[in-house]
Amino acid sequence: MRRGLRFVPLALLLTVVLELAVFVAVGRALGFGAAVLLVFAASLLGLVLLRREGMRAWRGFRSAATAGQPPGRQVTDGLVGLAGALLLAVPGLVSGLVGLLLLVPPLRRLARSGVQRTAERRVSSMVAGDLFGPRTVRVRQGAPQPTPQPTPQPEQPVVVDGGRAIEGEIIEPGRH
Repeated sequence: MRRGLRFVPLALLLTVVLELAVFVAVGRALGFGAAVLLVFAASLLGLVLLRREGMRAWRGFRSAATAGQPPGRQVTDGLVGLAGALLLAVPGLVSGLVGLLLLVPPLRRLARSGVQRTAERRVSSMVAGDLFGPRTVRVRQGAPQPTPQPTPQPEQPVVVDGGRAIEGEIIEPGRH
């Protein structure tokens, strides 16, 4: 984890350089005033959406908690929405475009599933089950196939059928 943090200053510097280059290119194409107005409008839209997405995430979390359902899906959806609104609120054309893309429903679902997979990998399977609910398991019949285990894996779910363990595969809901 700490190895990746050493690249944060470089990534921030490259982001600022990219934002300035895009601003200059848009300023030359549309004019300086139009470029400034575009950045201002995107930031204003981001601030408005930040409040809306925050309230939406909180309501989703509360409704899941009240219904006794795992709140993970609402939390990850809220995080993606808040990240999109925050990127829109930050002055910049590239960050605004990325933020706007994160608010488009199909791309938002894609980002949410990526955030969920990352969260599931970083926490224990018990915590992931509490956050995201039980997994659907598809059972294959036949002799188990040996699989090489090069490095220790996180906890793998085991499906038990009448006291004997059988091989299974986790299938995400809605995916086949």
